[in-house]
Amino acid sequence: MISIKLHIETGKLFATEYLGIEPDMMAMAKGIAGGFPIAALVGKADIMDAAPVGGLGGTYAGSPLGCVAALEVLKLIDEQDLCKKALDIGEVMTGHLQRLQSIYPVIADIRTLGAMVAIELVDDTGSPMPELTRALVARAKEKGLILLSCGVLGNVIRFLPALTIEHDLLEEGLKVLEQCFKDCVKQ
Repeated sequence: MISIKLHIETGKLFATEYLGIEPDMMAMAKGIAGGFPIAALVGKADIMDAAPVGGLGGTYAGSPLGCVAALEVLKLIDEQDLCKKALDIGEVMTGHLQRLQSIYPVIADIRTLGAMVAIELVDDTGSPMPELTRALVARAKEKGLILLSCGVLGNVIRFLPALTIEHDLLEEGLKVLEQCFKDCVKQ
């Protein structure tokens, strides 16, 4: 059994679509209702029907307002073609980050799945650079760009822009990021 969540930022409604698998069950929550509390557990009939009456439930299950909000979110995803927009955002970001990587070899890896993008920072020996990651995040904050560091070694910066971001704003954020690299990376 695999449990996943709605991930339209990957460019697909569900990230499992990239894996060529059909999950037995999927858990959905958070963004599915645009911030309204709701959760859903979706699964194959033989699994879902096996639970006794009242056996499946939770704090956020079946909220009428949450259900209406979720239906509206799904409608907007379709109407605004947000899965395609996620792919377009990822393509723009990857192009910029690859250019930065050619200038700053501390960017060892660019990971992307739609608009979910991350870069891993390492020195010339391949050792993680958490101190550089912290410096970039701090410098970006000073310049009005919020970045998130992550990874067990603290050397990854994760990007996840809103799928409704205007192209000019995305470009502006990427220019700020480039300036942060110029400020923080010794060449």
